Amino acid sequence: MRTVRFDRRDHYRHKVFPSPFHARQQAHNELKVWSRWFDYLSVPAYTCAQMEYFAGRNACGVFDLTPMTKHRVSGPDALPYLNRLLTRDVGKIRPGRVGYSVWCTDEGQVIDDGTVFHLREGEYRICSQEHQIDWFLISALGFDVEVVEETHDVAALALQGPTSCATLKRMGLDGIENLTPFGLAHFDFQGTQLMVSRTGYTGDLGYELWIDPGHAEPLWNRLFEAGRLLGIKPMGSEALDLLRIEAGFILAGVDFMPAQQTVRPTHTRTPFELGLGWLVDFDKPVFNGRRALLAARERGPRYRLVRLDIEGNKPAHHSYVYSTRNKNIGWVTSAMWSPSAKANIALATVAAPHGEPGEEMRIEIYYQRELKWSRMMASARVVEGAFYDPPRRRETPPLDH
Repeated sequence: MRTVRFDRRDHYRHKVFPSPFHARQQAHNELKVWSRWFDYLSVPAYTCAQMEYFAGRNACGVFDLTPMTKHRVSGPDALPYLNRLLTRDVGKIRPGRVGYSVWCTDEGQVIDDGTVFHLREGEYRICSQEHQIDWFLISALGFDVEVVEETHDVAALALQGPTSCATLKRMGLDGIENLTPFGLAHFDFQGTQLMVSRTGYTGDLGYELWIDPGHAEPLWNRLFEAGRLLGIKPMGSEALDLLRIEAGFILAGVDFMPAQQTVRPTHTRTPFELGLGWLVDFDKPVFNGRRALLAARERGPRYRLVRLDIEGNKPAHHSYVYSTRNKNIGWVTSAMWSPSAKANIALATVAAPHGEPGEEMRIEIYYQRELKWSRMMASARVVEGAFYDPPRRRETPPLDH
């Protein structure tokens, strides 16, 4: 291992950091409510989570991604290191492309999921939910590789929704309409480099913008000026959560517990139990958890993460899931009434062999109206794929909508 650097500037002086976009967030935050996302102040909702959700589906919403954990991996052994670390074949992610992956313990239990940016030959960025620099460094022993946590060194915004491409074109990013899904492009921005990826956590047309923190506020200003007539709005974490549930995307700590945080080993999950078996490439000779995952594939999953279409319009938050014979078989992890899919939807964990597409289930829902709690049993059906999957997500070039 050549060099390791972990730079949290003045971390001992602060309990929580303001984002590089904080001044702009503060000006838009009419509710004056703040939450904490690891080391940073974050905004749950600026005005109304539902209206911010509609901006993300009908115009474009802007979400501050800066607190997302970011690791830079570089050096002669960057590719072998990542191929040992991650379950997928990182060699198939070409320079200028982004790939989704998971990484596991030696027991084959998922530590986290995230995106792998192949910035240039021999240089990568891993973006994920959890802080895990210690595990990354331990895994780097024996490799000629440099691992750096750069969360504080990169400011980022997610621009998501049907008018996102039109906004970037008005901002002067020539050729942005030709960027394909999971592609990267670089642009000059006031003397520094702005990286744009066609990625996001909403299952819609969208982009993520990456820049040094010193240019964060000018980027926000230019973006909102360009989108002024295109319905651009700041978007908080509550709206983003609604959008990601519609897309069927899972969230660490909500839809599964990261393996390094659980007290009981039975509370962890393999990729197969999260519907992510397609990310496990057994053609690679060695990677963390390979032997355990081979055994897990052979014996079959203990659980399945399923997507449910539920009757009625009462969201099934924290509900129990029953078979049609009224046997308790699981629980709901994420739920909402979906305005775009016009359905009552949920993500849930159920015990195998339950969870086959089309299987009928029953959901025990509790809801409160005017201080009175009510209980109802609703029918549900297991569905495949995203609850909402607009064609514009894949269109190249996208329409301006």
